[in-house]
Amino acid sequence: MNRTTAYAATTGIAVPKQPLAPARERCAERPAPVVRDLRDRGGRSPHALLFGPQDLVVVTGLPGSGKSTLMSRAVRGHRIDSQDARDHWAARLPRLLPYALYRPLVRLAHYAGLRRALRTGEGVVVHDCGTQAWVRAWLAREARRRGGTLHLLLLDVTPGTAREGQRERGRGVSRYAFRRHRRTAARLLRAVERGELPAGCGSAVLLDRDAADVLRRIGFAGHGE
Repeated sequence: MNRTTAYAATTGIAVPKQPLAPARERCAERPAPVVRDLRDRGGRSPHALLFGPQDLVVVTGLPGSGKSTLMSRAVRGHRIDSQDARDHWAARLPRLLPYALYRPLVRLAHYAGLRRALRTGEGVVVHDCGTQAWVRAWLAREARRRGGTLHLLLLDVTPGTAREGQRERGRGVSRYAFRRHRRTAARLLRAVERGELPAGCGSAVLLDRDAADVLRRIGFAGHGE
């Protein structure tokens, strides 16, 4: 398959790559980004999303929206989730030690793991809290460098649903932090609904809780798919 092929998934939908223009045309107008809205389908959305073998995928949404749950269940291949790094350190440190004290270690481990995964040149799915725009910019540059595309999976849930998700996992965030996440997530959602994706993103997929619950595979062509 060449770089402009839209990869097909027999049990879901293909998410096409942005075609690469000739070098002399790359500064000209780029193709419009692709936005697929899978919300409000009553659970009748696709069971799989399949991306190109060198693509990168960012999963974003409010804390408690189900990002880690979705990635743990559905991702095939490289999966970089900051929650995994947090759990790793939490299991090795005194239980009463506040997370704020070892948060820098978690972030360092998370970004070090992401860097290692990117160096493989293969497709990677990354958990993004939504407030670190520089992470998406980093991934967009890496996607361009390797000839792939950066895709955004945005989980759209209500603040109440997100808070419930936090209670279920026993890890809440402060009121201040949650308000900051809400503002950032709301701006991003409104922009995506208008077709205005973050710089460097070639496509976005909007998911509500029902669509996320039926999604069973997030994978990359050429890796056992």
